[in-house]
Amino acid sequence: MNRRDFVATGSTLAAAAALPHTLHALPSTAPMSDSTGAITDRSARATRKILIAGGGFRTKFIGLMAQLTGRARPRILYLPTASADSEQGIISFYQSCAPLNVEPFVQRSFIASTSQLQDWDEVLLSADGIVVSGGNTLNQQAIWKAQGIDVILRQAWDRGIVLGGASAGSLCWFDEGTTDSRPKALSIVTCLGFLPGSHSPHYDAEPGRRPLYQKLIGNGEMKPGYACDNDAGLYFEETTLKRVVSARAGAKCYYVDRVNGRATEKVLEPEQI
Repeated sequence: MNRRDFVATGSTLAAAAALPHTLHALPSTAPMSDSTGAITDRSARATRKILIAGGGFRTKFIGLMAQLTGRARPRILYLPTASADSEQGIISFYQSCAPLNVEPFVQRSFIASTSQLQDWDEVLLSADGIVVSGGNTLNQQAIWKAQGIDVILRQAWDRGIVLGGASAGSLCWFDEGTTDSRPKALSIVTCLGFLPGSHSPHYDAEPGRRPLYQKLIGNGEMKPGYACDNDAGLYFEETTLKRVVSARAGAKCYYVDRVNGRATEKVLEPEQI
């Protein structure tokens, strides 16, 4: 689909269904962490924001991201590095954006200097929200570091551009997590470290995810962290968890900790979006 044609068509579409307008704090028993480090902002002081899902970052999650930008018609960028710039993924992104009052655009990572006439910062920092695709997290991280995209994403976060995604697009923001990016078996991958701790996506959808995540945290190989079912997600301001959300009944999130040498799992009940 031609982006220009899509945007022209999209301008006549109705806005997304109403989403909650107030952030709901979690109960005091829910695990939280505080932000550290300097912040570069787009105004007086930007609030750093990340919205993730365990799988399925589609219309409802993109709509919530759009709301979190605070813009009337936000520019939402799709960054499909992990999927090797999959054309089907790009089409699906545009389809998910179609019911929303947003301006969607895509930045491929497999580019040539003759056709890519803007630098990474010119493109990424022009967005109001950035959706990162699923796919191979290990390859994603390697390409971002080779191209300097990881540095630009940190600048985007510091400026208050809303970051997010599902699967590789949720895992990438944490210190570490479980990935299927290597041959034969799930393994540990080190990521950007914007959010402290670990993460496991697809918690209810892939049978090996839950037992491995609990094993790695229980034996101390991996830091405690958050797991998300497909269609369930978490919203962080700075590095503090603010909302637990779900686009599907029954989809949940969890905090997995290590207590007395064993993994403990706490259910984080979501609000529906």
